[in-house]
Amino acid sequence: MSDMSAVMSESDVLEALRQAGAILSGHFVLTSGRHSDTYVQCARVLEDPQLTTKLAQAIAERVDSEKIDLVAAPAVGGIIIGFAVAQALGVKFIFSEREQGTMVFRRSFEVPPNARVLVVEDVVTTGGSVAEVIGLVEDAGGQVVAVASLIDRGGPKAFETPLLPLLRLEVESWEPSECAQCACAAPLTSPGSRRLSR
Repeated sequence: MSDMSAVMSESDVLEALRQAGAILSGHFVLTSGRHSDTYVQCARVLEDPQLTTKLAQAIAERVDSEKIDLVAAPAVGGIIIGFAVAQALGVKFIFSEREQGTMVFRRSFEVPPNARVLVVEDVVTTGGSVAEVIGLVEDAGGQVVAVASLIDRGGPKAFETPLLPLLRLEVESWEPSECAQCACAAPLTSPGSRRLSR
């Protein structure tokens, strides 16, 4: 187990993404609605339970475990890594889902009053989904102490809570009206989970 608890540097995380084929090039619409020529498909990394456990342990080492009572994550992207981080911290895990377009906690999930919560996501761009989870936690009487992610794609965020990413990967993105690939009618792909049909 000693190698599983080894600290991962940003270069280690980037190499893991590359080895897993998780960094894609093309014309993509991100969860935020913005367009990019690069997409990070973290699901390719999370296919590997041993690597997922190692990444989760690296996230857990960046937070004060004694100050975390609960881990919460937005579905779908945050579920696997969120659960693994909760396991590494030895706390419970819940996730939010969209119900008619609104983020909610379902399945009888509850945030105990005054619970100190770590919100975990796979990739954060604008952080819209994370901001919604923060709102849910606070509405339930909990306190979000930090947000952790595998990757921060850079740019302004929709939340002010401290963000603890394993890797900062500055990737450009544009509004659709400003996207050069749209102007060239390049085929557009939506690899994320926001637009999954139920």
